[in-house]
Amino acid sequence: MSASDKWLNHVKWDEQGLVPVIAQEVGSNDVLMFAWMNRDALAKTFELGEAVYWSRSRKKLWHKGEESGHTQKVHEIRLDCDQDVVLLKVEQAGGIACHTGRHSCFFEKLEAGGEWQAVEPVLKDPESIYK
Repeated sequence: MSASDKWLNHVKWDEQGLVPVIAQEVGSNDVLMFAWMNRDALAKTFELGEAVYWSRSRKKLWHKGEESGHTQKVHEIRLDCDQDVVLLKVEQAGGIACHTGRHSCFFEKLEAGGEWQAVEPVLKDPESIYK
């Protein structure tokens, strides 16, 4: 490891070598999504200035927007007080962060009756996004 990668050692990685990541929109402060990063993903995010996550299901790096075009330009990378959660302040291309075609992945709200209700509209049909 080079001295220039030393900053990665400040992050407290879990047993799988991952850290949870929250993507928050610059300006609106909307929480867009939650994902995971490994060392390579965080290093690549820093290098590119665009969000690169670790896909646990596909077991590979995932450059956000590689299929949809909905990339995330990173304005800031922050670490929480315990150094075990990363916050990305991002500019969301196309205004869509969720694979469901919504602005945010957090579109379901628990209502008083104990029912989950979708409270954000689909901005673009996912079938037209992922061909």
